[in-house]
Amino acid sequence: MVAAAGELFLDRGYTATSLRDVAAIAGVARPTVAAAFGSKPALLRQVLDEALAGDDEPVPVADRPWFAPVWRATRPREVLDAYATVCLLVAQRAARLFEVVRRASGESAEIAQLWDTLCRNRRAGAEMAVRKVRETGSLRDGLTVERAVVSVWIFNDPALYHSLVLDRGWPEADYRDWIAERMNTALLEDPTGGATGT
Repeated sequence: MVAAAGELFLDRGYTATSLRDVAAIAGVARPTVAAAFGSKPALLRQVLDEALAGDDEPVPVADRPWFAPVWRATRPREVLDAYATVCLLVAQRAARLFEVVRRASGESAEIAQLWDTLCRNRRAGAEMAVRKVRETGSLRDGLTVERAVVSVWIFNDPALYHSLVLDRGWPEADYRDWIAERMNTALLEDPTGGATGT
């Protein structure tokens, strides 16, 4: 049902997709979909959660194996390079779904709340990356933690992947390298080698 819903949300958009459509594609009765998820917004949230995580296990993003290189990094540049890879992975899985939610966010309070949650979660990821940068070194002179978080939050937006990779045809490796360089330049005194703290 989740796979069927994801396919329909991407192909038709949120508004044009009904629980009846999802049931038909999934080969189940409509009441089965309603009983499992309760509402269309809840179904969209489940589709997003599974896309972002890669499965349906209740494991926080920060505890996922694919986030581990961020925690293992020992220099600021390594942190941001690893985080750029995380951003690419998330965008590969969910950039198109983020756009579905953004477009539908004005249609109901529940979808607006879902969009707000996505934005806040992106900020939380940015905060984790900045915290790790500071643990392994330092931010460039004059840069506040708040400004650093906002900078990373801008570059972890899957909309950039949508624009550059899906719309403009950039190779994914180029996209990943581009956001890594932008984050390093924004945050570090020496973006080629990583600032080191004392």
